[in-house]
Amino acid sequence: MHKHRQRHIKTYLNIEKPAAKGQHLLHHEPVIHDMIGIAGVTTADTVLDLGAGRGAITFPLAKKAGRVLAIENDAAFAATLRQKAVPGSNVAVIERDIREAYLPNEPFHVVANIPFFMTTFILEKLLDPPGSPFQGAVLIVQHGAAKGFTARQIRSPRLLKWRMWFDFELVKVVPRRHFSPPPQVDAAVLRIRRRKTPWLQTQHHHAFGGLAEYALNEPALPVCEALAGIFTPVQIRHLLQQIRVKRNTPVCLLRERDWAAVFDTMREKVPSYRWPKATTKKRSAR
Repeated sequence: MHKHRQRHIKTYLNIEKPAAKGQHLLHHEPVIHDMIGIAGVTTADTVLDLGAGRGAITFPLAKKAGRVLAIENDAAFAATLRQKAVPGSNVAVIERDIREAYLPNEPFHVVANIPFFMTTFILEKLLDPPGSPFQGAVLIVQHGAAKGFTARQIRSPRLLKWRMWFDFELVKVVPRRHFSPPPQVDAAVLRIRRRKTPWLQTQHHHAFGGLAEYALNEPALPVCEALAGIFTPVQIRHLLQQIRVKRNTPVCLLRERDWAAVFDTMREKVPSYRWPKATTKKRSAR
């Protein structure tokens, strides 16, 4: 089906460029309390602090949440966390690399100052597939990454998939001076919430991934070209009338609701053997 359109599928997402592969500890208490307030967790909630450090977020969070899982790979930091977590408290310290940590089987939230260089990996672990027990997060990420995740243009197939099921919001900028050691760039508070009404049903996650990879392989292409090979010219014309988009509009400017209409039209009008297949594998953190 797609032989006339041989494309190299590019890396999904490369928004963050870390200043250093290490944790920048957040020490500004007002930002920490803002994050916990934004998360809106209650005593009924299980909350993860990924890259907990010395517990600057962990222990204020424990005053609001029912249970806090503090995941920290650094042995010294983990020892400090255990000393602070009094016996019988609602804080469990897990000394393990985030990449190897198991996520809860029950619904959970995340409030954390995550290692910048692991941003994409962590989001993939939390959001993919969308049917996981993950409910939402308030995270410290690089400011540039937060802008990319919330941008009007959606140029990454992975990000597009995430945004069909989750809402991303850049809440506030966090100056680099609020960290020790200070990163080379400012950070931001990024809020991620599971959509109450997702644009697609969870069972369509893999099939939509194939469409996203195919159509966004060249994000600047006009919609009519990006969708060629999936739809006939007549189908494309009717689809563009339905979503009220001009044929020369760059495909990266389609909104989530437009993508839902594109996918529904593909399911209805295009035989499944002609649907583009998802080929990109999960990327390991580096």
